[in-house]
Amino acid sequence: FALLWTLPCLQCGPSMVAAHAFHVVTGFILATLLVVCGFMFGPPADEGRIEPISSGSLAVYLLGTTMIVLASFHADAAIVVFAVLVAATLIVAWHAPAATGAIAAAAAFVFVVFAEWAVRGNPDMLVLPGGPLPGIGPAATDSSVSLHLITAAVFAAGFGAAGFLAQGRSANAIIPVVWSAAGVFVPLALLIALYARIAHLDRSIPFAILAVMVAAGFAAATEILSRRDSRPGSAISTALFATGTLGALALALTFALDKGWLTIALALMSTGTAWISMQRPIPFLRSLAAILAGVVVLRIGYEPRIVGDAVGTTPVFNWLLWGYGLPALSFWAGSHFLRRRGDDAPLRTVEAAAILFTALLAFMEIRHAVNGGDVYRDTAGLTETALQVCVALAMAIGLERLRIRTGSIVHNFGAVLLTAFAGLAAVFGLLFLDNPAIWPIAIGHEFINQILLGYAMPAVLALLLSYAVAGQRSAYYANSIAAAALILALGYVTLEIRRLYHGPVLTHGATGGAEQYTYSIAWLAFGVALLGIGIVANSERARLASAAVIALTIGKAFLIDMSTLTGAYRALSFMGLGLVLVAIGWLYQRVLFRRQRPPAAPVTQPGA
Repeated sequence: FALLWTLPCLQCGPSMVAAHAFHVVTGFILATLLVVCGFMFGPPADEGRIEPISSGSLAVYLLGTTMIVLASFHADAAIVVFAVLVAATLIVAWHAPAATGAIAAAAAFVFVVFAEWAVRGNPDMLVLPGGPLPGIGPAATDSSVSLHLITAAVFAAGFGAAGFLAQGRSANAIIPVVWSAAGVFVPLALLIALYARIAHLDRSIPFAILAVMVAAGFAAATEILSRRDSRPGSAISTALFATGTLGALALALTFALDKGWLTIALALMSTGTAWISMQRPIPFLRSLAAILAGVVVLRIGYEPRIVGDAVGTTPVFNWLLWGYGLPALSFWAGSHFLRRRGDDAPLRTVEAAAILFTALLAFMEIRHAVNGGDVYRDTAGLTETALQVCVALAMAIGLERLRIRTGSIVHNFGAVLLTAFAGLAAVFGLLFLDNPAIWPIAIGHEFINQILLGYAMPAVLALLLSYAVAGQRSAYYANSIAAAALILALGYVTLEIRRLYHGPVLTHGATGGAEQYTYSIAWLAFGVALLGIGIVANSERARLASAAVIALTIGKAFLIDMSTLTGAYRALSFMGLGLVLVAIGWLYQRVLFRRQRPPAAPVTQPGA
């Protein structure tokens, strides 16, 4: 309760700093001498145990000093008192492990003081629709920047060095972990706060150099600790310093780079972390690689164009290529490194990020190119839908082949998702919403046109995908994809015929008898071609597809041709259909059935 006496007239400003500081310092000294277990005149301490009252008594007076600093607008005297008490806390906790909990409190209060100073110097960081928050802004009593820089340097060096030197001094793992966590957190937190206050969150090479120096110190600590014999808490502390190394490098890249380079740099850091995890088998490094991949994913969720309007209108060779392509390559490389030491959640996270960025690279480039750089356009035409379907099917084929080699559940699930996406886009896009036979869409030249892109190419890719999954997945799955390929191929034949009769816009003009007869002949020829392929390749799937197409043609002849065709077209339609059916029957009897007839049983000679 002694801390409550700090509150009266706390808001009076710098004039009351001395009185409040005297009260807090006196209380801190008394707590140090009489309350902290195992130090000076305090009670005896349990070996290797953090004692709540010992840690709490110091933390309470650190809180009081923090309140004085904030209420006095960072007066010089308040800053000096705060620095002295933080240093005293480090010394006491070094000699009395029971007070180690105060180290965490000291680290938190150091961050609060410098973060508030950074925000006060940059009121725009807290701008709301109604303007800056009341009371936020530079004050005439703000202390000098130089004092804060000196204090920050002392804090960073003190916490960092103590966090490293405290390793191996206790049999209780939690004590060195607290020291190392504070030793990593404080330098990074101070670096961020100073950067925000002095550089105003703009690009700054000097701060990038400072971050690299901090990273070098953490890297040296990681290397030294990894070579020592195992002690309580050493594995976690080593992982914390390794994390600090990568965090400092990330800050260096943040301070030095702008636009989309930060996204690329973070992705490369994920790969670097995965590679380091092979050289130094610290378990947390694998998780850190996954965390960095997650940060990059969140980054593109904030701005899918990577660099905003600066992405431009140039197809393919724009910031999307670098902003998605390089992270995709980095994540594929990172997943390769992580897979060498087993299949776990971090590996699957990085693999998922690799697939996501590869797919988004293709999809975003297509959308950017088709829409003249406007990736936020709320509609998609036939060309875009066709390209998306082709890319999704091609990627599904690649993942199907890859999953056979890796056995990865992520590759397996990714292949299924891409196949499902392609199927939905084909059904709702190509067959309905973007179907040129339904909507007035200009599809281009006679043969090299959007129909070829939207129906023939997806049909070929779907057929290849059905063969890629044959024997690897269920027969129902493979046959469904093959059926989709058949529908798209038949759609291509039909729409191409309509293009020859109606011109670029297929909805113009009525359907005549010659056109209907051409449909019947083309479908029948398509069915016969499939039957020929099925017989030559001995493919049951091709023969079933042939039967389906011919059955569809027969249905059309009786339901449509009989009511719409007249004269010679009607006669030719039924005569041609009849001749083809007779030929198919003969072909089955003479070729197919004879090939499938089982060999005769051998005749046994009498007396043998």
